[in-house]
Amino acid sequence: MTPPTSTAPPSKPSRPRSPHFPPHNAPRVWFLTTGTSPIAIALARQVLDHGDYIVAGVLPSEFEKRNERSEEFREFLEEVKGTERWRERLRVVGLDGRIVGQCQAAIAEAVEAFGRVDVLLGCTTEAVIGTVEELAQSSRSLSLVQEQFETNFFANVNIIKAALPNMRQMKNGHIIMLTGITAHLGTPGLGMYCASQWAIEGYCDSLAYEIAPFNIKTSIMQPNIEVNVLTNRLTSVPPLPQYSPDVNPAPLARDILSGLLDKLEMSNNPSSPMEGTSPGSPTSPASGDSTLPNPSIGDLLSSPQVTSLYPPLSQSVKDALIAETVHALTAIGGHDNPPARHIVGFEGVASVKEKLKTVSEELEDFIEVSGAVDIGKEDEVGETAEQN
Repeated sequence: MTPPTSTAPPSKPSRPRSPHFPPHNAPRVWFLTTGTSPIAIALARQVLDHGDYIVAGVLPSEFEKRNERSEEFREFLEEVKGTERWRERLRVVGLDGRIVGQCQAAIAEAVEAFGRVDVLLGCTTEAVIGTVEELAQSSRSLSLVQEQFETNFFANVNIIKAALPNMRQMKNGHIIMLTGITAHLGTPGLGMYCASQWAIEGYCDSLAYEIAPFNIKTSIMQPNIEVNVLTNRLTSVPPLPQYSPDVNPAPLARDILSGLLDKLEMSNNPSSPMEGTSPGSPTSPASGDSTLPNPSIGDLLSSPQVTSLYPPLSQSVKDALIAETVHALTAIGGHDNPPARHIVGFEGVASVKEKLKTVSEELEDFIEVSGAVDIGKEDEVGETAEQN
């Protein structure tokens, strides 16, 4: 296992800053499963400016909360209203991908508004932080495992199934699933998150063969670990002392992300984006704990209670974090011959190459053991040799 090595968003002078869309004859209709995510908002601006159409799925309960994430989306909507050439190209639909009926209704609204869905971007994701044992401590932590798969796997599966009939009818479509290099790399402390990413990738790999005859393409987009994890909701379960850094040398995701977030530029009020913290926890206003008046992110992710938050990144850090991914999405979305897999960034490519190299070397080390089970084939080879 090769742990992620990044400690901060890259700051290469060569980072692409302008979109590069594939050529097409008519405006395309994009469906974004989580329109409130920073990636979706940034992509929507590029797509609308290009002249394409956007249908943004929004979880109603999330939109109603007055936090930094919902406010960013509200600001985007005001921007759309003030831009005449964008105004008629955006539709916002209520969508909880975990509910099949809502997925079907959302796609139906998109088709009614714009006639079809050309590009479906599955960008619904969140990360649960905790080792396998830590996730087994209580009924609440155990339920997070199911919720992780409901959000990262089944929500994306449901919207794909809802979109397929229209794409088949049009004999055209492109399904893009935003996962991460975690679907190649096992990451200690993110086991359930990685498992959900591997699951949706396996699903899409199989789906690609089934829908290819209908001229529907699939692409799996794999940005670096920080991109999806730090731009969506994080939920951390209480740590076990047996996995503390001074006892367990494994580079756990809790420690990696805590250190990374504490180093990044934060907003002026780090506690404002938090939500879903358990009552009585050090991060809850009801706790009355004066020992942590302004806890660091490391404190939050190591809370003795289940804690959920949106990492409070400054806008400049957020923009730098997602720039390459947004550029990659505009470059392949709706392409006539898109890649089945696309790893974003040199660091991600290097990490995946190192993992594949390790797998290949191990395969060679044990290839004789692998072949030893083919007893029938070995006998046939021996008989053929004797006959000759």
